[in-house]
Amino acid sequence: MTDHQDTDWTAVIPAWVNGMLAPVGKLAAHQQGLRHKAVSVFVMSGTQTLIQRRALGKYHTPGLWANSCCTHPHWGEKPLDCAIRRLDQELGIKGIVPRYRDQIEYRADVGSGLIEHEVVDLFVAKADRDLAITPDPSEVMAYEWVELSDLKQRVLDTPDLYTPWLRIYLAKYSDRIFAV
Repeated sequence: MTDHQDTDWTAVIPAWVNGMLAPVGKLAAHQQGLRHKAVSVFVMSGTQTLIQRRALGKYHTPGLWANSCCTHPHWGEKPLDCAIRRLDQELGIKGIVPRYRDQIEYRADVGSGLIEHEVVDLFVAKADRDLAITPDPSEVMAYEWVELSDLKQRVLDTPDLYTPWLRIYLAKYSDRIFAV
């Protein structure tokens, strides 16, 4: 189930080099802090959102809680196609189509000398709580449905348990992500 294109540190992602979008190795983009494309998905059931705890084998932010799904598109891949692909690969979620919500940019230190400087296409997918979820253990070690208001409080109370991007999304972009 694991897609080596996404888990291999030598995978190629779209990043800006000297102002031009170019295919760059994923690890190199993070080591150099290059601005690069990304996709994030929030799966929602009413006011609850699905969060995942990143597998311990992930090369950055292992064991931290994140939004439902986040990744880098393959070179030339459309953001929506990427979102659908990674929902399946990370969580085994099939049959839902996320809707584009917005694009944001952030820069964050993710540890081990790595920087995420992402231009993120944000998607929201509506689903029922009984949605079939079969996570790939090399990607996801746990998942949970949580009330959005409770998640925001948890992140404030224990920020070190959550990825930098989730903390940024909730602090700065909630209104853009979760607008009705």
